[in-house]
Formats: sequence, C-alpha cells, structure tokens
Amino acid sequence: MDGVPRVPEQRRPGFPAEPDGAAALRFGVLGPVRAWRGEETLVTGSPQQRALLAALLLREGRTATAGELIDALWGEEPPSQALAAVRTYASRLRKVLDPGVLVSESGGYAVRGLAEGALDLARAQDLAAEAEKARSSGDLCHARDLLRRALALWDGEVLAGVPGPYAETQRVRLGEWRLQLLESRLDMDLEQGCHAESVSELTALTAAHPLRERLRELLMLALYRSGRQAEALAVYADTRRLLADELGVDPRPGLQELQQRILRADPQLAEPSAPAAETATPSVRPAQLPATVPDFTGRASFVRELSDVLSAASGRATTGRVMAVSALAGIGGVGKTTLAVHVAHQARSAFPDGQLYVDLQGAGARPAEPETVLGSFLRALGTADSAIPDSLEERAALYRSVLDGRRVLVLLDNARDAAQVRPLLPGTEGCAALVTARVRMVDLAGAHLVDLDVMSPEEALALFTRIVGEERVASERQAALDVVGACGFLPLAIRIAASRLAARRTWTVSVLAAKLADERRRLDELQAGDQAVEATFELGYGQLEPAQARAFRLLGLADGPDISLAAAAAVLDLPVEDTEDLLESLVDTSLLESAAPGRYRFHDLVRLYARACAERDEQPPSERAAALSRLLDFYLATAAEVYAIERPGDRLVDGLEPTEHPGLTFTEGSAALDWLYTEAAPLLACVRQSAGTARLRRAVDLLWAAKDLTESGANSHQYETTASAMCEATRAADDARAEGRARTTLTNVLLVSGRIRQAAEQAELAMALADSAQDSTAVSWVANDRGLISLHQGRYADGRDFLEQAIEGYRAADNRAGEALSLCNLSRAHLGMGNTAKAVAIAHRGLTAQLDIGRTMRLANGHFTLGIALTQADRHGEALQQFSDALGIFEAHRQRLWQGTTNFRIAEVHLAARRPAQAAQHSEQALALGCIGGDRMRGNVLTLLGRSLSALGQPDRAKACWREALSLFQQCGAPQADEVRALLSPLTAA
Repeated sequence: MDGVPRVPEQRRPGFPAEPDGAAALRFGVLGPVRAWRGEETLVTGSPQQRALLAALLLREGRTATAGELIDALWGEEPPSQALAAVRTYASRLRKVLDPGVLVSESGGYAVRGLAEGALDLARAQDLAAEAEKARSSGDLCHARDLLRRALALWDGEVLAGVPGPYAETQRVRLGEWRLQLLESRLDMDLEQGCHAESVSELTALTAAHPLRERLRELLMLALYRSGRQAEALAVYADTRRLLADELGVDPRPGLQELQQRILRADPQLAEPSAPAAETATPSVRPAQLPATVPDFTGRASFVRELSDVLSAASGRATTGRVMAVSALAGIGGVGKTTLAVHVAHQARSAFPDGQLYVDLQGAGARPAEPETVLGSFLRALGTADSAIPDSLEERAALYRSVLDGRRVLVLLDNARDAAQVRPLLPGTEGCAALVTARVRMVDLAGAHLVDLDVMSPEEALALFTRIVGEERVASERQAALDVVGACGFLPLAIRIAASRLAARRTWTVSVLAAKLADERRRLDELQAGDQAVEATFELGYGQLEPAQARAFRLLGLADGPDISLAAAAAVLDLPVEDTEDLLESLVDTSLLESAAPGRYRFHDLVRLYARACAERDEQPPSERAAALSRLLDFYLATAAEVYAIERPGDRLVDGLEPTEHPGLTFTEGSAALDWLYTEAAPLLACVRQSAGTARLRRAVDLLWAAKDLTESGANSHQYETTASAMCEATRAADDARAEGRARTTLTNVLLVSGRIRQAAEQAELAMALADSAQDSTAVSWVANDRGLISLHQGRYADGRDFLEQAIEGYRAADNRAGEALSLCNLSRAHLGMGNTAKAVAIAHRGLTAQLDIGRTMRLANGHFTLGIALTQADRHGEALQQFSDALGIFEAHRQRLWQGTTNFRIAEVHLAARRPAQAAQHSEQALALGCIGGDRMRGNVLTLLGRSLSALGQPDRAKACWREALSLFQQCGAPQADEVRALLSPLTAA
C-alpha cells in the first residue's frame, strides 16, 4: 500500500499537535485566513491584508522580499503604489499581532516566534506524518484516526476570499493534498473492511470530482467488496464514457486492471472476513501439527536441508522470501512423516500465524479430495462455513487469499500425487509447505525434492538404543545390531520392535533378535518393497494382547478416513469406556493414530495389514461381516435419529430397515447436525463398502436417512458418487426395493443440482421399481419428486397429479410431515396453472400442517411456499414476511442452498414492488450462497439481477448478467433461454 501523502512542496520542522499556552497566537489558512489569541478572534483586515498574512504564514518563518509579496498579491499587473500598500498592510498587522511576530528583514518581511503548531496547516502536516508512521507499523486503526483529525482541520475553501495568484496556487496545492489524504484514509477504510460504509462518501466525492480516477477506483473496490460487482463494473463503464467525452482518453491502466480483476473475480480483491475492530483482535492461529516423537534420532543432514528451505520461506534467510515447497519421498515406514513433523516443530517460531496438517491418505483406495481438505483448512483459519464455496477452484482461491500476508506452515502428509497437492499449496511468500509421499513428485513445479532412504546402521542402532535404554543394549550390542539389521534399518520397523522390547522387561535383546531371525515372518518381506513394511507391522501385531489384536483387526476393516470412538465401540461390540482403553493402548504401540480427541485413524499401510490379519486370524470368519454390520447399524440408527429430530412427524424412519445395534441419541438439534456433518465421510464410506453384501438394503436406507448431506450443499459430490454406486450395486443384486430407494436418493441429488432431465429419468425408474416392490414409502417420495420435476418442466397439470398421488400415499401412512410438504408443492402446481387464489389457500393449509407438527426445518418450506404464492398474488408485504421467517429457519438448520434460494425469492418480491436496489442486493446474496437447482437456478438469479440493474440504469451490467444466464440455460437445456434471448435482443435493449 502507498504511504500517507505529504503536502506537496512543503518544507517545515515538526511541531507538536497543539501550541503551548492558552493565550498563544494561532492562525488558520485551511479555510478563511484567521488569527486568534487564545479564544479571542483577531481582525485580520482587508482581503489584500489577509493575502499578505497568508503569504508570510505559508513561508513558515522564511523571509519574503517586497517584490515577492507584490507578485503574490497582484501578479504581473501590480498597482503603482504596490510597495506602499504592502508596507501599510504590514504595519496594520503588527498592531494586531504580538510584538516581534511580524519582523522586517533585508527589505522584506517574515512571521517569527510562533509557538509550535500555531498554524492549522502545520498541525495537519504533523497528523499526516504520524498517520504515515502508524500505517507503516501496521496500526491502521490509529492511522485512520489521525487522518480524520487532520482532515477535520479544513474549514471550507483554503484561503477563502483571499485574492492574488499566490493564494490561487496555494488553494490548488492544498486542495489536491486534502483529496490525497481523503483517498489515503478511504483506502485504509477498505483495508479495515469498512466497504459498505465507504460507498456513500465515495459516491459523493466522485460526483464532486468526476474526473478523479483514484476515487472511482476506490468506489469500484468498495462496491465489489460489498457484494455489488455489477455496480462496480458500471462505475467503470461510466468513467470510461466520461473520460472519452470530456478528455478523449481511456481510463488509466490501474483502473482498467481493476475492472479486469473484478470481471474475473480475482480472489486477491476479496474483502476481510469481518470489519476490523478499533482494537485489534487476535486472528485464528491453527496449531495442527501432530506431536513430535521425543526420541527422534539421526537424519541430521535432512533436518538441516529442510530447515534451510523453511528459513528461506519465512524470511530469515538473506536471499529473500519465497513460498517454499519441500517434497519428501520414500517407501512406507521410512520415516517421512516423523521427519517432516520434527522439522515442522523446529520451524514453528518462523511461522507465527500457524501450522496446518492433513493426512491425504494417498496410499489408500480413496485418497482425500482436495476440496474436502480445503474446507477443513479454511475452517481452521477462521472462515465461517457459510463463506466456504463449493468448487475446488473457488476454495483454493479463497484459501490462498486467507493465507496472503500470513506466515503459515502447511504439512501435507501421505500425498498420492502432485495433482492432489497443487490446490493445497499456499502460493504466497512467507508460507511454506512440507509434503510427504511414496512417489517422487517430479511434476510438482518448484518443489525441493528429498529422497528419504533407510537409516544408516549407526542411526538405526542409536534409535533402538534410545527407545530400549542404554543399559540393556550395551551388554548385547551385537544382538541389537542383528535386530536393526533384521528390520532392514527401516525406522518404523525399528521403532515397533524396540517398543515391544521396552515394554517387556523380562525379554533380552537376544530374545528379540532370535524372534526376528525367523525368515518365514520377516526376511523375504523386509527386502521386497511394500512387503517390507508389512513384515515390520507383523512384529508389533504378534505381541498384542488378544483383546488388542481383535480391536486392531476389526477396526482395520472399516473404510473411511477415520473413525469415532462411538463408531469403534459399535464395531467391537464393547462399551465406550472399554473401547477407549483398547484404542489408546493401540495408539501407544503406534499401530493406531489419534486424529483428534475421540477420533482415531490407521496409517494406510497399517490398515491394509490389519485387514490381512483379520482375513487370516479372525475366528469365526463371520465376525468380520458382523463387525461391519454393527458399524452400519450404528450409522443407520444414528442417522435416523438425526432425521427424526429434524423432521418430527415424518414417518420415513418407520419404513427403514431395522437395526440390531443401537446408535446415538441427542437432546437437541444442533448436536444432531454436528454429528451428521462430522461423520459424513466415514458414513458415506460405510455405505459404499456395503455394496455387494447382505447389508445392501440397510446401506441404501442409511443414504436416504442422511439426505441432508446433499440438501445443505455439504458433501454433495461424495453423496452423489455414493448414490450412483448404490444404484449399480442394487441393480446387480436384482433387488427392486433397494434399487428403487437408491434411485430415489439419486433423484434428490439431481433435483438439488438442477439436472432435471436426469432426475426425471431416475425418478421414472425409481417409481417403477417401488411399485413392483410394493414399497409404499418410496412410492410417495418418488411421486413428490416427480411432481417437482414436472413443475420445473412446466408440466403443471402432471405435477398436480403426481403431488396429489404423493399426498394420498402420505395420508395413508399417517405421514403428516410428508403430506404437508407435498401440499406446499401442490400450491406451486396451481400457481403454474394460473389458480393463484387456490394456490394461496393450499399453501396456507401446508403451513398450518407444518405448524401443527412443530417448529422444524420443514416449517421453513411452508413459509417459503406461501411466500411464493403471495408474491404471485401481489401481496408483497405478506410475502416478504413469509420469506423472512423461512430464511431464519434455514439459517438455523444450516441449509445454505435453501438460504440462497430464499434470497432469490425475496429479490423477486422487491423487483415486483419496484425496489430494484433491494432486489439487486438479495440477488447478489443468492449468488454468493448458491441455490437449490444448481446452474439452472443460478441462471434465474442472474436474469433477475439483470432486470434489477436495468431498472437502476445500468444496462451494460444487466446485459452481462443476461449473457451469463443464457449460457447456463443453454448448457442445461432450460426453456428460460428464450426469455433471456428476448431481453438481449436489439429491440428490447433499445
């Protein structure tokens, strides 16, 4: 950022902010030329006499010759008695001012002996200088306050009413400086997040100074950061036309660049998450690094090499700051993570803004998705869930923006490949990333590659000795060398072996060496790539107590990135307390990791090994399936509990497959939703893992009960992938009931994302399957969905028929919540057929039914639907109230997509009521949140926004919105494309 502007061509010593003494002389030139003695106003005489006083004051003690003063007062055409007039003015001023203030010197005059800060201009300069220092030190709040005080010293036009060319020059000079100070203060206002507050002031300033491009630039930025991108771009269009008409020039490059950055939504322009308070509040500082091992040994050259790279990134090196990436590669168990965590802990002080950590699960069958990791990182950095976008590209851009200006270290552990890593890199100087992977990331541009090999014999023996103890090893040095040699000098193998020995005081080192000498269990595997890791794990597994070994085997069966303590208790069929004891003991042996309090995870290779142990050792073999069945029961029972809390009166849960193992219970809705969203990844993994098994029906029902995962916008992609997989699995199993329900879940996903044609295809298949299986629960749900699909396709009579079928089915099942939902949808069918009064009446019935059930999430749908009907009936005030009620409920239940859709409907009401500014505002909010209906609904929002902007006199931005809407409608084959083409036609535009 630029510093605070200095007054042009001004040279003066520094003065304090206030003059000394209550009766001291004070002068003002930042307005009319005035003088005071204490609180007494002095008479400064005629305009020419004030001009003389101003000329002397502005010289700040330097002598002005008589000729200079004559030029200052009259320019090239002075009167014949100019010199005498100057002497007269000076004599009169001497009588008014204190003795010795106005002095004669070398044929001229000077003002001397004033207290410091006696001139308002001097005080303004002091305040501006202090503001510059405060800004340089990062104290923007103080800098802004100082500039406000400086600007407050202006009192109208500078040197108001003072004649002469010198006064005119000074008016221009000081007026320009004032504008520069204003621009600097407004720039800091925007840095502090005061975007909306600045818009009105900038609007007035640009009107007063229409050709001042910096003010226009700040107004564009303030509008953009206030969510008013269209208006920001309209300011540019107006500026371009004005400059062309008035001056025949184009906007300066900086303004043109800002317009382009706004058009491409440059993340560097993003506003702060919240306006900064006057007193700074501490930012979120994540500290996610796993604990470093206390007995870290060796690797000195690697530690030094990696530390040097991090030092360069943090700014400690003399070579400058860069965004450093170091990628460690090597076989599993070679100690990549241990080394990276150790180096990261040593470098913590160089990255005071935090450290991020994630296990990318690259060696597993389902590596972590970058968008999921970015969501977790953004939350850790203090970003609210509602501010996290959906797409990978948008999340990566926001992530880089949040990290800009921070010094953060990111540890990306166990990566699959460079493609997985690239979106997770900070990309800004001062930050750094450490990456571990089993492959060399030669295609990761700019990365510092480190190939990590096994330990040297000396390092391996030192590590073994530190864990086991010097006393035990010293007496059996050769046996210890045999042990680390049998481990292939692989750090993980050595650590496991040494830990087992340390835990068994009756063993000698020779006993352990003899056990490792068995080639059937070790030698071939230790020398064969990944099999070497499996042999090392075997060493630890063989020494577990029976209960520990069972827990190790069974927990390794579950897919998913991690597992909660409660879910693990279900797998093991044990009380939570006993389960925790077992899991913590496994953590102590390094066979299991504690991902967070109450959550556990396997290293990917350890998980594979645990499964191999389960296949080999678990008796009876049916216990493996039983463990996964208990896990599925746990997830299904708990998800059904969440569904019932969110939708009381909805009988869907009564039609789900029965479970034998219980789930969790909740006392309030927020805890239930917390569980659902936290468990999303392992829950969906459990569903996928059940394909092709006897658990298939329960897995499909679990997917159905967890439908909030897609309606909220969270985990939508993973949910859709799982739904598609279950459709294929149920079809292969020739299970009509399960397939019908699976296709019902997929229909819902497609509806939410606005893919109506595909949704219609799936719904038709789901209905046929549900009918053939006589699954009345699914029939009613599919009928409701087909009704919604028909509404989207404009087939309102068909939609009415489907929805009446759904209502009949729900009523027969005493499903009051389902009946109320379909009643609300039926209202929209009648709206489409032109029966507005009937639609309002039916919507009232639906809302009343929802109110009878209680204040639930679905009550929001009742308010929402009634709001649509009232809008159509031109009852705008009532409609807005209904939408406001709906919005509050959707926000409370974290239904982000429904929040966006409700804002769209509110915008419709405002535009119908001829309030285009409010309509544009809510349209922008809808775009920011996203909507039910995907790209099709986004096109609707853009169309409405364009109409609002057109009504506001911004045709260029309106056309841009319509062009984007048309592109979206054409891509999804929506009939609204014809409407937008008409809006864009030359006749309509004219």
